[in-house]
Amino acid sequence: MSLAINRLSPTQKVDALMMALAGSGPLSEMVRTHLQTGGRRTRAQLALMAARALNVDQAIGWAAACELLHNATLVHDDLQDGDRVRRGHPTLWATHGMAQAINSGDLMLMLPFMALNRQTCTPDQHVALSQALAKRAVRCVKGQALDLVLPNQASWSMADWLEVAIAKSGQLLALPIEGAAILAGRDDSAALGDHFAKAGALYQMVDDMVDLYGEKGRGERGCDLREGKISALVVRHLELAPQDETWLRGVLQTGRDQTQTSDIDKAANRFRQSGAVHALLADISERTEFLQSEDLPESLRAVASDLAHRCTRDLGGIA
Repeated sequence: MSLAINRLSPTQKVDALMMALAGSGPLSEMVRTHLQTGGRRTRAQLALMAARALNVDQAIGWAAACELLHNATLVHDDLQDGDRVRRGHPTLWATHGMAQAINSGDLMLMLPFMALNRQTCTPDQHVALSQALAKRAVRCVKGQALDLVLPNQASWSMADWLEVAIAKSGQLLALPIEGAAILAGRDDSAALGDHFAKAGALYQMVDDMVDLYGEKGRGERGCDLREGKISALVVRHLELAPQDETWLRGVLQTGRDQTQTSDIDKAANRFRQSGAVHALLADISERTEFLQSEDLPESLRAVASDLAHRCTRDLGGIA
C-alpha cells in the first residue's frame, strides 16, 4: 500500500488523504461524494506550489487542510444560496436534505485539524498552523455573514464590496501561502498571506462576470442576481447608471424562483451599455498586476502569477 501511495502525484496524495480522513459511515460517504464532484483543488495546489517555492520538503497535510476547509464552506454556501447544482452535480443539500448537508459541512470544518496531524513539522509550527487555520476560517465566516447583510444596506460602494470579497474569498487563498511560509520558518508568514488574500477580490470579480456572461456549472445563468447578491457588476453599474437603482433593487429583491430570465437578460445588456463590464475588466487587470507585485519575495512571484492565471482563465471571450 505504501508503495502505491508513493507513486501518486502530490495532488493525488492530497486527495487520498482527504478521502481517508473522512472516515466511514453515511456522513463520511456524503463528504466523499462532494469531494469527488471535481473542483480544481486550487487551495491545495497553492499550498504545494508555495511549499516548493520556499524549499519545504513536504506539505501534503497542510494542502489537505486548506482544501477541506474550502470545501466545507462550499457545502454551507450552497445551502445558504439555495444552489441545487455545483460543478455540474447535485449539491449535498439537494440530494440529502438541509440537515445532513449542515452535518457534512461541519465534519469538513473539523477535518483540517486532523489533517494537520499528518503534516511533518515542529511543535511550534503545528501551533502556528492551527492558529492560522482558525484565524483565516473566522475571517472567512465573517465575510460570508457580511455578504448576506450587504443587500439590506441603503447604498453599496466598491469599498463595501471589497471588504466582503477579501474576507469571504481571500482568506482561503491566503491560508495556503501563510502555512507554507510557516513551514519554511519565515517571520513574514502572515504578511505574505495578507498579500494573497487580496486575490479574493480578483477571484470574485471574475466569478461575478462568469456568473452572468459565462458558465459556472450551477445550472443557470445569473445566479447572483437571482439570489439577490450584490456583485461587483451591480456596484460598478450603479456608479455609472444611478437612475437604474430602483429597477435593479427590484430585481435583486425578487425571490429566486420568481426572477424572470428577461430580467437577467436586461441586466446583462444594461451592464454592458453603462460601461460596468468595461470598468470591471479594468479592475481585474489592475488587480492582476497588483497580485504579481515585485514587492513579493522572488520565490513566490511565480506562485502569484499562477494564481492570477487561475483566477482569470474563465474570462474567455466575455470582453
